[in-house]
Amino acid sequence: MTIPNKEHAYNSAEKLDDAAKMIGAVNTLWLDEAGVLNGSNTDGLGFLGNLDQMLPNWDNNGNKAIVLGAGGASRAIIWALLSRGYTEVYIANRTLEKAQKLADHFGPNTIAIAWDTLGEKLGEADLLVNTTSLGMTGQPELNIDLDNLSKSAVVTDIVYSPLQTKLLRDSAERGNPTVDGLGMLLHQAVPGFEKWFGVRPEVTDELREIILKEMGLA
Repeated sequence: MTIPNKEHAYNSAEKLDDAAKMIGAVNTLWLDEAGVLNGSNTDGLGFLGNLDQMLPNWDNNGNKAIVLGAGGASRAIIWALLSRGYTEVYIANRTLEKAQKLADHFGPNTIAIAWDTLGEKLGEADLLVNTTSLGMTGQPELNIDLDNLSKSAVVTDIVYSPLQTKLLRDSAERGNPTVDGLGMLLHQAVPGFEKWFGVRPEVTDELREIILKEMGLA
């Protein structure tokens, strides 16, 4: 489900969980035993689940993150980072006003920064997340200067086609730990599947390989 469908789902749900309320969008709908239409947003959980699986203890690396982009995906990821105790989440967007709107929504631990100050702020980051479509197949590349980024900082990209974006390649070449975006797609589906079918699937390495082959990425 994509924006604006997630916003329509948000408005249709009779009951929202905390994540959906804070993120302002819904990607999972289900009827409970009383027939009430419930809404949740599992994108943030998918983001966390991916990092937990691919890079255990990644969130012990520090407490400062930079999120690139101020669209719908960034809302879920900002929520996820705050829920894991990140105390400073910088939102960098080419339109500063959009970043500021998100910072105002999520509170004092989120700070909007201008895109042209990104290089300076990278020196403070423990985690760098790309939530934009830049680097996706058919889209322009994401070209940023990583020179100031600590080599211990984790770099992740929600783009999964291609699996290794330019950002991830450049980061890995300089020694940063990296995580691609495929696992977020898989992990965000887990809670919904459980709600609908009563069975909680497990995102295993084997499942990941199957999906990669189906997508022609392996």
